Amino acid sequence: MNENNLVHILFENPDWLPPLLSALEAEGFEHRSIAVCEGIIAEPPAPGIYLNRMSPSSHTRGNRHSVDLTREMLAWLERHGARVINGSRAFELEMSKLRQSMALKKYGILTPRTGLAVGAEHLVALAKSFEGPFITKHNRGGKGLGIVLFSSSEELCDHLAAGTFDFGPNGQVIIQQYIQAARPHITRVEIVGSKMILAMQSSTTDGFELCPSDACQIKQAPATPDNCPIDGGAKFSPSPLSPDDPLVARYIAMCAGEGIELAGIEFVEDAQGNRYTYDINGTTNYNQVLGREIGVDGMRELARYLRNVVVPQLA
Repeated sequence: MNENNLVHILFENPDWLPPLLSALEAEGFEHRSIAVCEGIIAEPPAPGIYLNRMSPSSHTRGNRHSVDLTREMLAWLERHGARVINGSRAFELEMSKLRQSMALKKYGILTPRTGLAVGAEHLVALAKSFEGPFITKHNRGGKGLGIVLFSSSEELCDHLAAGTFDFGPNGQVIIQQYIQAARPHITRVEIVGSKMILAMQSSTTDGFELCPSDACQIKQAPATPDNCPIDGGAKFSPSPLSPDDPLVARYIAMCAGEGIELAGIEFVEDAQGNRYTYDINGTTNYNQVLGREIGVDGMRELARYLRNVVVPQLA
């Protein structure tokens, strides 16, 4: 077997695998799924391409060791010269909203004011430095979980006093300037390699839970803060954003500079036309219902990138 024809998938959520596996098979790849929940790291890694699909929300599915284990595995793979898609640099960005904010600023991309605090007292102190409404979120988050909108630091204090505040998996909480959208949606730009493959709008009418995966759409209903709404057609729609848009060019430059080969990047536009980018998703999923509507299969585009770009690099 040609070792460059084997894709090792580092994952923890099996529900997200079927579209990827089908796409890899359609492009003639063999694949091996590696559940990064437990295991041994010792011998040199097997030949092949390694695709990092570890999610920052893994702890919500009972896999609380997966992120730390993935860090060690990526370091091990890279030390042995393995070809890794979304390796250590991309992974560390995805695991930290604070680092994402810094990376966006580095490439001249407008982003909301962002700060990090650990501990309730420091969280309140940080909140008092913000003018107007703000949101809190986990520094290591995923799917929009843990996001709460506050109108003032006093409202945050009341919430903390009630004992219901969720400090996330590691106690690191982000406070971020709230951007009032001109229309009730955000835009997500999907990048594979150095190309925008699609852009979609996600409705925020039901809250911040915006996981685009079809697996998210079929699991639970009605919508709650911890699951995706069942009606993917209503929540997601095509965006008119052009691949030639200067913002897309900045996204591609950032991805190239930060070692990100796969990304779903989200922005919100205010009433003045300012576009604030606030999230970089490396473990990006694609909504197949929307994909069929616009004629783009995101996972197939990923598989084609591996076949047409990555494999020739290894020859």
